[in-house]
Amino acid sequence: MDKWQQLSHILTYGFFMVAKPSPAALRKVGLGVRLLGASVLAGGLVAGLCGPLVGVLGLSAKSAAEDFNKLPDDLVAPVLAQASTVYDASGGVIASVYSRDRTVVQLNQIAPIMRSALIDIEDHRFYQHGAVDLEGTLRALTTNAGSGAVSQGGSTLTQQYVKNIFVEEAGDDQARVLEAQRQTAGRKIKELRYAIKLEENLSKDQILADYLNITYFGEQAYGVEAAAERYFSVHADQLTTPQAALLAGLVQSPSAYDPIASPGLALQRRNRVLAAMAGYGTIPRAQAAAYQASGLGLKASAPQEGCITAHQGEAFFCDYIEHVIVQDPQFGPTVAAREALWNRGGLQIHTTLDPKSEEAANASVTQHVYPTDRAATAITMIQPGTGMVLAMAQSRPYGSGPSQTDLNYNTDRLMGGGSGFPTGSTFKAVTAAAALEAGIPMSYTVNAPYQADYPRMTDCTGAVHPQTPGDQNDSPDLQGSFNMKTAMAMSVNTYFVPLEAKAGLCNVVHMAQKLGLGYQAALDPGHPDQLYPLQQVQSLTLGVNSYTPMQIADVYATFAADGLYCKPMVITSVNDSAGRTLSVPKSQCGQVMSPTTAESVNTLLASVVADGGTASSIGDIGWQDAGKTGTTNNSRQVWFTGYTKQIAASTVVSDTAAPLGSLDGVTLGPTYFPAAFGYSMAGPIWAQAMTGAMSGLPQTALDETPFTDPSASPSPSASPSSGSATTGTTGYRKPGHSPHGSRPRRPRTTA
Repeated sequence: MDKWQQLSHILTYGFFMVAKPSPAALRKVGLGVRLLGASVLAGGLVAGLCGPLVGVLGLSAKSAAEDFNKLPDDLVAPVLAQASTVYDASGGVIASVYSRDRTVVQLNQIAPIMRSALIDIEDHRFYQHGAVDLEGTLRALTTNAGSGAVSQGGSTLTQQYVKNIFVEEAGDDQARVLEAQRQTAGRKIKELRYAIKLEENLSKDQILADYLNITYFGEQAYGVEAAAERYFSVHADQLTTPQAALLAGLVQSPSAYDPIASPGLALQRRNRVLAAMAGYGTIPRAQAAAYQASGLGLKASAPQEGCITAHQGEAFFCDYIEHVIVQDPQFGPTVAAREALWNRGGLQIHTTLDPKSEEAANASVTQHVYPTDRAATAITMIQPGTGMVLAMAQSRPYGSGPSQTDLNYNTDRLMGGGSGFPTGSTFKAVTAAAALEAGIPMSYTVNAPYQADYPRMTDCTGAVHPQTPGDQNDSPDLQGSFNMKTAMAMSVNTYFVPLEAKAGLCNVVHMAQKLGLGYQAALDPGHPDQLYPLQQVQSLTLGVNSYTPMQIADVYATFAADGLYCKPMVITSVNDSAGRTLSVPKSQCGQVMSPTTAESVNTLLASVVADGGTASSIGDIGWQDAGKTGTTNNSRQVWFTGYTKQIAASTVVSDTAAPLGSLDGVTLGPTYFPAAFGYSMAGPIWAQAMTGAMSGLPQTALDETPFTDPSASPSPSASPSSGSATTGTTGYRKPGHSPHGSRPRRPRTTA
């Protein structure tokens, strides 16, 4: 059957079965017949209108109708792609991410004048006809027959809505989008079939609302809500008459009438819509004339999409949220499904990011280290007892331009995108915890020389590491008799290596594993207990393994939480576009050491920031704190990790050029450093960030307020609530220290 004859027969059936034309409409198009009996004559009459092109091939309207009815009508409107929004812990927006900027709204959230403007210019009899408008379609058929092609649409809003569904289903596949937009007879027939079904199942108001939510208005704005915000910075229910007229005019050709790119054409199109509104009596003609004399009145806002639009530190946190969702099977069966959910799912993602802590962290890193500096710094803050990540900041802005980076120095080890940084002596706290758990007291004394051999040790695989030279302290005058506390305060390498041997290398490895710094993986069938990514070497306690600030902050948060380790947590809840609550990763906490051990570690690490400790010059931040410095071989990285009862934070400064160079003799921000040390480079960054983040929080001793139920934790800005668990018996209280406490000598911690 010729395509035009097929179209004429099928549309004839559609006209009289679903279009419901009135006798007046029939007279208007020259069909002076009564409605009764019109279906018998309609096939020939419609074909006659298109005579030269289609003719009549003896096929009855009945057979055409039967063929038409065989077309599938099970059109299911797709879930519209919507922007996902990431929120901080206070409900502030961090960023919106989308492949299509759209916010679905109900009809009562769209200004009535917007609905009227669209109907007047696109389908003014929308509420009177069925799926097909007889008058409009016959006019289009006549024009198309004369041109020999489909040059005029005549589609109702319902048919246009069906076309937009096809476009929406095509997603970002441009070839499929173009196919869905092609003006062909076959496509028109398919549109009609689906339109008929939609009119049977949906009310006119629902079709209108769906149309206004699905259609494209240009400038990356899908749906009327996004369009109202894009061009006028208002919500859809706030649109005025001239604003509504402009948006309604865009539907026909968003690119041709783009008011930003082509304001002249957009003005002409808007005025045409206003004239139509006046012609149909929606607005008075005088009012239309006044509006036509006015300008476009744009208050455009540029599209803001993706994590790159967030504030500097928040951009990296947003990027981490994306990685969590894309990599976690809880959010979908495949990576592609999870990426689609992130970009198109209209998610409302509520996170743990505390605005006050984030602001303090970001201010500190950017004031101490400039983006153009060769080195960079990063800091992560975590709430003890919950694992909630409160802040994440680094000195280089998020991006791919000069002095920017898309590498998240705080987390990329966890995401598989980097190797983290060697931790230096910050790892000694792990060795101390393992030793204390093994029953070795803080009073354990070692006569520590300046240089010594690494003792013989056996790792978790049973491999024996023989005695070998190489252990030494930072300074030749750092030697003598030390117990665990004095050795921690002065960061004595030749004390902690023998302590590691006494505690057992494998025990230290297992403590690190329990603190989130390693995992078991049977990569080698012959060694099922092999631990990765830990290097099980004698210098383990000196920090030769590489980790991120998030991991190290989480380790120290465990000490503050009386030995309760909680895996880092960044998402508190996720709702989809329908308001359904999705399953999210739960807080994973477990007691990994006794409270007595944790409090003993607190005592050890408090000595580091007290008078005479390696970090005493950091000064008093105003709350009882503890922490540890770290400097790696050749001074490529320096660390300071410290904590209060409410917040644990880890700061690293590292060279970033390849190959990595020493930080000795570099300028960071406004300060020149002749030599690089954790207390002098990383310490002040930590102190400023912590002072700001802790502002307003109560004074709580590190041996008070043990944690019980992480799921019942307060907001990140609040102090964790008291629990019923008992504390250890060490009776720890951190000694006071002066704001700028001095020390006679400061040893340099290596490896």
